Amino acid sequence: MRRSDNGKMPRTSHKVEQLTAVDLFAGGGGLTVGLKRAGFRVLAAVEIEPNAFATYKANHPEVRAFRQDIRTVDGKSMLDLSPTGTVDLLVGCPPCQGFSSLTSKVRRSDPRNDLVLEMSRLIREIRPRMVMVENVPGLVDKGKSYFQGLLRSLSESGYEFDYDVLQVADYGVPQSRRRLVLIAARKGMAVEFPDPTHARIRTTGRRPWRTVRSVIGRMRRSVLTLQEARALGGPQAFNWHIVRSMAPQNTRRLLRAQPGRSWTKIPKRLRPDCHQDRRAGFSNVYGRMLWSEVSPTITGGCTTLSKGRFGHPEQNRTISVREAALLQTFPMDYIFDTPFMDYACDIIGNALPCDFAEILARQCAKALGGMPS
Repeated sequence: MRRSDNGKMPRTSHKVEQLTAVDLFAGGGGLTVGLKRAGFRVLAAVEIEPNAFATYKANHPEVRAFRQDIRTVDGKSMLDLSPTGTVDLLVGCPPCQGFSSLTSKVRRSDPRNDLVLEMSRLIREIRPRMVMVENVPGLVDKGKSYFQGLLRSLSESGYEFDYDVLQVADYGVPQSRRRLVLIAARKGMAVEFPDPTHARIRTTGRRPWRTVRSVIGRMRRSVLTLQEARALGGPQAFNWHIVRSMAPQNTRRLLRAQPGRSWTKIPKRLRPDCHQDRRAGFSNVYGRMLWSEVSPTITGGCTTLSKGRFGHPEQNRTISVREAALLQTFPMDYIFDTPFMDYACDIIGNALPCDFAEILARQCAKALGGMPS
């Protein structure tokens, strides 16, 4: 080998490429936040819904984002974006409404259910080193045929895998949310889930669950309704610290609601007709969160009192859109690029919590050796 004039071996520089990832069914980009924090370069993202796509692009402008139906996506177009010709990690959160515990038997025939199989197709076409799929626990039983089809496809494609239902509160998210997580890797690579870092009750080596107070307790008290915000420049001008106007009867219900308790503690005369019978309906509706506990699962109905225990712990309102986003561990300055409150709430409720996504992504990066193939 050639030596330099001073007799020493010349230094050679080896450029180490970042681990690469592709985010399918990307929504507003919560999973991409976790991937980037874990050190991945997100090559591409796919999302069809216009408001979610605009939100994704506003927060991740460097990612090549495709606004199109996943059925029309060609795996080769993803591979062509990689500097190494391969993708280290393929992630996806296919629409899960048809498998949710909140879904009626009629809705379980949701036409989006078969998008799980599109994930299988793209895995075969892209051949990533690792795969991570997230969904509701109901995919295992209510969506059994789709889930088994995905597992069969992974096995036939030469992947080893494991899956489990994880409680995100056990990983530092201030929310009770159980999610099915599947991790697959090419044979010979370790497939392991991260160890929990938190527990409902403090135990050795694990911190207590993060509470609602720890996340939104210091939010300013002043909050505007959507109508007020629109008259003053729009909800984004107020960082989406916005609530819906409540009907007088809902205000009366909220005044009598006890933090952390069900609607059965509301006087019967104030309950809606569908809740006159204590045995009927979901127990969390028309309720308040409790400062000292994690929040309930944040859904697209997170600012509607009749859709869950989304009442503020002490103020006579629901949580705001921004507070819901914080409970999903989105950054305070995360942009929700839509003028529509329903879409902003759907983007937030459908997301994988950013902090949880980061922990999973770091586990994948560890298995990948921190370097690309």
